[in-house]
Amino acid sequence: MKINKNVLYAFGLVAIAILLSFHLLKPSQNMTTKALDVTQKIQQEQKNNPLNKRKKLSVLTWSGAQTFLPRSGHPQDLELTYLKEFAEKHDLEFINIKVDKFSELIPKLLAGEGDIISANLTVTSGRKKQVAFSDPFLETNEYILVGKNSPPLKDASSLNGREIVLQKGKSYEVTAKGLQKAYPKLKLRYIANNIRNEQIYDRLASGEYDLTIQDNNLIQSALGYRDDIKKSLQASAKHDIAWAIAPDNTELRKQLNRFLKEQTLTVKGKSSIKTQWQQIQESKTVRFVLRNNLSSYYIWRGELLGFHYELAKRFAKEHKLRFEIIVAPDNVSLIDYVIEDKADIALGFITPTEQRKAKGISFSRPYHYASELLIAHQSAPEIEDISELGKSKIHVRRSSSYWQTALALQLKNANIELTAVPEDQETESIINNVGNKNYQHTIADSHIVDLEMTYRDDIQSLMAIGEPKAQSWVIKSGNKVLLSKTNQFIKKHYKGVFYNVIYNKYFKNPKRLEKHYIDYAKMKETGILSPFDEIIKPYAKEYDFDWRLLVAQMHQESRFNPKATSIAGAKGLFQVMPRTAKELGIKNVHIPEEGIKAGVLYMDWVRERMQIDDVQPDQLIWFTLASYNAGAGHVRDAMRLARQKGLRDDIWFDNVEKAMLLLSQPKYAAKARYGYVRGQEPVTYIREIKRRFDTYQNIFKD
Repeated sequence: MKINKNVLYAFGLVAIAILLSFHLLKPSQNMTTKALDVTQKIQQEQKNNPLNKRKKLSVLTWSGAQTFLPRSGHPQDLELTYLKEFAEKHDLEFINIKVDKFSELIPKLLAGEGDIISANLTVTSGRKKQVAFSDPFLETNEYILVGKNSPPLKDASSLNGREIVLQKGKSYEVTAKGLQKAYPKLKLRYIANNIRNEQIYDRLASGEYDLTIQDNNLIQSALGYRDDIKKSLQASAKHDIAWAIAPDNTELRKQLNRFLKEQTLTVKGKSSIKTQWQQIQESKTVRFVLRNNLSSYYIWRGELLGFHYELAKRFAKEHKLRFEIIVAPDNVSLIDYVIEDKADIALGFITPTEQRKAKGISFSRPYHYASELLIAHQSAPEIEDISELGKSKIHVRRSSSYWQTALALQLKNANIELTAVPEDQETESIINNVGNKNYQHTIADSHIVDLEMTYRDDIQSLMAIGEPKAQSWVIKSGNKVLLSKTNQFIKKHYKGVFYNVIYNKYFKNPKRLEKHYIDYAKMKETGILSPFDEIIKPYAKEYDFDWRLLVAQMHQESRFNPKATSIAGAKGLFQVMPRTAKELGIKNVHIPEEGIKAGVLYMDWVRERMQIDDVQPDQLIWFTLASYNAGAGHVRDAMRLARQKGLRDDIWFDNVEKAMLLLSQPKYAAKARYGYVRGQEPVTYIREIKRRFDTYQNIFKD
């Protein structure tokens, strides 16, 4: 059928007139037969996109699945990482709504209290009758989980006479009931829905619980840091994990599925990979292997931090990739993981050597130079030359470049004895042993010493050894494209603004100096403890805190400086993280009253959550302060370690605080859910607050 051109032209004029009537084009514009230009069409499409009208994305999660230090996966929670990307892409405000009981997730979704459920949710026929699901992004099996010392399950018939604990609303419930039909003597026991996964693991380990069922991906995550539980028999076939959406929210489901396909996150349909860089591009994921220490990668108050972590994050962002952080168990494994294709890039201030190249790795252009320093206790006599060093021992790792440096020193001074320390012992830990006089000397890079000197004054650098040495990123040999990408990234940023900002953030932060705003005599005379007493007293009374303790805490946090900002970004008198302040409804923590309100509200929130851990009532405030400082995750790691060491897990002083100190040692940090923590910080933090609080009590009787 032919259509007259004049008819088409007429239709075009009518279309323009209609568009004008809706003000999509201004009458003053010079119009042609093109009714809308490309930009206006895109704007109109965006305007009509139902997601843009929402302006926010509310994600329901189960509070029992706490985040932890990622050791072999995406940063923070895998699903939330994807959903944050999705929200950013659609210009939506991301809101995480934590639900105490798993069984309440679907009812809250259907009641309109959230848009999506993100909770490692299994797609089941029963759930499909209630909610819609996105395309699956993970396949997994269910397994039976037992305590390390529990009687083993030799086969499925061994389930008779045993007991599985489970929570209502989880897919494991269906699996458990199916097992009970097959093995009638199997007992099922329901436990409260608000019991966290970590508490379940603890009770399995202690023998309080016999068995439970969980998805394999959750079990593998737990086994990455725990050795007191074991995976036993497979309990189910493979099943899909997906996000749940309200049945009538078809547009959101459509956009989520489109996003999953664009990001190649769907379980099926992934193409074969030929080269490493192609694999990275196809999966949109680059894997970095790091060490869990203060200079590289660690968690503080729920925030993932570290010099190498920030470099990895920036590299991934600039290449429009996600990134995985894999934690190496020791320094040798940094390189081994790259060789064995367990990681794409190793970051760890690694010095290029011919011995290392011979293993089959390539080094990037230098991204850092460091002078090697000879470290001794502060009380050691100063020297100007290595020949002046008397009979002494130098403690270093044999695999490190320091070992070769120490051998060279030994040639100049035969009185030097070398001692190899364990390969999983961090340089920071070796320095700590020097400070504690357990080791006489060690060798360390200048930037690590700078970092240590911001926290301690019991060590000194006796001398610099040789010229500064280059340090590089490590990539497996033969991956020329990836090597080129890293070299381009380093060339762009080395000594640039971004590099200098994060380097100074982690290695040049001046030591926190004690500043006394009100001297002791004035306090004793007036009873005034701080410039903010009259602001803090009403909040202390409202939330049932001793105001003098809060003043002591405020001094420890900020030295009464409302403008204080930490290297991690914590701000104000109580050093509250911006994200936390936002969740508390506080806009500007630098305003004294706002900063105090944020601190007290957060203390109250932390205290409420520590109450579930059954600590002694008179100890609750110290556990609350420890969680405020280091995070509840590290505190619970310390409580679990205290139990293992035969200490009281419900008393802080001389019990849990001892375990907290151990968590800075690699052998303990490796088995802690939240990994490494500089345990000395929360221990000192609490003791300093208590000391000042005791003083305040003497000065001003309440």
